[in-house]
Amino acid sequence: MFDLDDPWFRPLWLRIAVVGVCIGWGIFEALGGNSGWAMLFLAAGGYAAWRFFVTFNPGEDE
Repeated sequence: MFDLDDPWFRPLWLRIAVVGVCIGWGIFEALGGNSGWAMLFLAAGGYAAWRFFVTFNPGEDE
């Protein structure tokens, strides 16, 4: 779907920001009563966290 191993995601602060925004928006939607959107964003944040902090392998700079 998306290339999360792209060298653009190499800085740690950027990976933390992406995961934080996804999970934060999921919590915001859950508090607003929108369970469908909440599950979508929480799942995206969980997947991004898995890919960025467990299996992250950035390619070499071109």
